[in-house]
Amino acid sequence: MNKNHRLVILLCGTLLIPSAYRGQGNQEKHYSLFNPVPASLMREMETDRPDVTESAYTVDAGYFQYETDLIRLTRERSDTREVSTVLVNHGNLKLGITGSTAIQIGFETYGVQRERDLSSGNITRTDGFGDVNLRIKQNLIGNDHGNFVLAVLPYIKFPTSGYDDESRFEGGLIVPMLYKMPGEWKLGFQVEVDRLKDLDQPAMHTEFLQTLTISHSITKGIDGIAETYYTYDFKAHQLANYLNAAIEVDVAKDFKVDAGLNYGIQHQAQKHYFIGASYRH
Repeated sequence: MNKNHRLVILLCGTLLIPSAYRGQGNQEKHYSLFNPVPASLMREMETDRPDVTESAYTVDAGYFQYETDLIRLTRERSDTREVSTVLVNHGNLKLGITGSTAIQIGFETYGVQRERDLSSGNITRTDGFGDVNLRIKQNLIGNDHGNFVLAVLPYIKFPTSGYDDESRFEGGLIVPMLYKMPGEWKLGFQVEVDRLKDLDQPAMHTEFLQTLTISHSITKGIDGIAETYYTYDFKAHQLANYLNAAIEVDVAKDFKVDAGLNYGIQHQAQKHYFIGASYRH
């Protein structure tokens, strides 16, 4: 079976999950895209950013939430080349469909990629609109109550990039979890399996990712986030470790800004630096 077909089947199959979890909470029983949750019953705004660990909560039914890297710089190095990418408005538009299901459309408004061949020193620069991805988040446990929250988040990426000539169909399955600890500490955990493009060639590889993140309020309206995660490339048998740090600031009701970095410890691991924002309506 074609690998791209497998990605589509994975995504479509997850659409059937909501039917297995009816009755989870009052929101799913009574509210939907066309019958929004009353403002007085809305959950506290939760974002999938700024850490790598996704939120296990969904957007309230009938509302949308927009999250974006206003600007992100990524650096990556292999044995043969060095690549730096600047993304402007790397957005994620999220729409609450039911009390526990949300659909997400991600896109890169503009990207500039600079690639340097390490053997020849030649530099190639490309720019343009980036890739588009479709994600569906299904909360399974704890969307409306309890200290433990669990969701599944399958996704597929469409190779629409104008700056990355080697962009390919990619996809995977993300399983984020959250545990609320005493003292308003939050412990996040995520496992993920992805089918991704190789850096040095148009071939594909399977990659496993696991995260651990902890967050707490620094002061009123400002949260601090510390995270570590690793990835394992099954094809290259290569392990990469990351240390991440970020702050998230409540600017106004349903509006947040953030900044941080994802720093790859190994020489060839990616380095990310970003400033972002999130808005709910």
